[in-house]
Amino acid sequence: MKLEKCQVVDQKCFKFYHFTIIILIFINMITSRELRQKFLDFFASKGHTIISSASLIPENDPTALFTTAGMHPLVPYLLGEEHPGGSRLADAQKCIRTGDIDEVGDSTHHTFFEMLGNWSLGDYFKSDSIKYSFEFLTSSDWLNIDVNRLAVSVFVGDDDAPFDAEAHDLWLGLGIPEKRIARLPKKNNWWDAPGVTGPCGPDTEIFYWVGDPNQVPESFNDDNDLWVEIWNNVFMQYNKKIGGGFEPLAQKNVDTGMGMERVLAVLNDSGDNYRTELFVNLISKIEELSGQKYGLDASVTRMMRIVADHLKAATFIIGDDKGISPSNTDQGYIVRRLMRRTIRLGRQLGIKEESWTHQLAQIVIGDYADVYGELKRNQSFILEQFNKEEEKFNRTLENGLKEFAKLESSNIISGVEAFNLFQSYGFPLEMTEELAIEKGLTVDKLGFEAELKKHQDLSRTASAGKFKGGLADSGDETTKLHTAAHLLLAALRKVLGDHVVQRGSNITPERLRLDFSHADKMTDDQIKTVEDLVNIEIQKSLPVICEQMPLSEAKDKGAMGVFESKYGEEVKVYKIGEDDSIFSYEICGGPHVENISVLGHFRILKEESSSSGVRRIKAILE
Repeated sequence: MKLEKCQVVDQKCFKFYHFTIIILIFINMITSRELRQKFLDFFASKGHTIISSASLIPENDPTALFTTAGMHPLVPYLLGEEHPGGSRLADAQKCIRTGDIDEVGDSTHHTFFEMLGNWSLGDYFKSDSIKYSFEFLTSSDWLNIDVNRLAVSVFVGDDDAPFDAEAHDLWLGLGIPEKRIARLPKKNNWWDAPGVTGPCGPDTEIFYWVGDPNQVPESFNDDNDLWVEIWNNVFMQYNKKIGGGFEPLAQKNVDTGMGMERVLAVLNDSGDNYRTELFVNLISKIEELSGQKYGLDASVTRMMRIVADHLKAATFIIGDDKGISPSNTDQGYIVRRLMRRTIRLGRQLGIKEESWTHQLAQIVIGDYADVYGELKRNQSFILEQFNKEEEKFNRTLENGLKEFAKLESSNIISGVEAFNLFQSYGFPLEMTEELAIEKGLTVDKLGFEAELKKHQDLSRTASAGKFKGGLADSGDETTKLHTAAHLLLAALRKVLGDHVVQRGSNITPERLRLDFSHADKMTDDQIKTVEDLVNIEIQKSLPVICEQMPLSEAKDKGAMGVFESKYGEEVKVYKIGEDDSIFSYEICGGPHVENISVLGHFRILKEESSSSGVRRIKAILE
């Protein structure tokens, strides 16, 4: 069955998609829209404020390239800051994870996914959290899952923290048999603080049996792949102390996460996430382009899954309002890695067209545009980046593969050889490693990284630590620089024009980095004027005033912010300046100083290109 699509995505005439939805409704299966809405409606009925998905690019967290979980944007509130939406929250959060990218290709792992989550910020705790999860999953008013197909795990306890008897007994009381409650150690059932200290605690995970419903095992074994984890409830009840050990937290939080793709598959009696309507249009188009059929050959099926997964993830990253383009650093490196792996696999699948990846991007946009409006807003930019990157890589791929073939006679590909493939032919290290595995070879990764460091110090993009989530640094120096970033953005708009909006930021205790929309290189005079404007404001010793108001009111008052994709209905607005002469007025959830007089002297170190239509400034406070 071929996918017929209009040239304009806005018309939403993906006929195959509409036909799929009709079939799902007819046979009483649940769609992603229904599942997402049911989740949000359920928690709204329990007094939760529904908040919007945050950007995929974290604010004020230099330790992470992407938003990796629903809790990531909420760290300040988990640590005690008051959230505009109150102490009960729920959302559907866009996430990118690259740590287990090698697992993509099986039936359940994804680079991009949606996390359905609910939080209690010092409000309810284990009892209500577990009861809410059980009610939503099993009640006939909601998902109506057969209790006999559920199992759970709880923390077994160790020298640092006791057995989670409370969670265990709550599940027993809800009808989960003792043999279906696994007691597992920290590596399975503990949420650790990302840093050396911070909130942490036990969790309880919920599993669903995807095998024959008439042959559900009497006892639960989490090593059996037919038990699929669908929900994780984290109970942050301890503070991890420097030097080891734990102490009870004054504010106990609940943080839960339910994977949209996995739950949708199990609710529709499929053990394969790629057979749900979240992927069916992509898989259908890949079949059409390649002439291959999904599900007939294990190798072909795996490659099709990777292509669908990677191009969906790349579409969402490029389509984020922060404006990420393929590059050799940071988020752009991940986009390039995803796309180039996809293009190579497309060749292996038999795709002959010179330019085809944008066709899959159009399908992703069509499937999600009514949920995540930034894809529709940024459609032209997305398709432009796909075409540019594919054209660039196609020019060197053939020669790169020939060069790789010359290296197959040796058992090890040296660091110099791997770097040459990267520098001359655009092969990310991961692609070279993947090709090497296929040929039974190894790659001198350390040698590659040494070569890479010699050339523009790019080794940080290959560092696993960059892909780990972490607590946002809210120390004094970072707080000052974050406040200075507000002043910088306001000054840029005054000097360059109202077209300037923030496209990303990275703030450490040493410096701030701000990406902003502007096509041309700034002149020396413009840079000096921006720098002077910021310092003039600092010398006025103005207070930073926080106001809390509805989103609509903030927009009416002219507050800056990425409204559609980041903020809930109640927002915090930070004002710098007198009422009759406001210099900066922004929606923000990060840390700020009380008075800008403490900032000292602001100095711009560098102005440079970040990506097409985006400039970057690095600055410090002295």
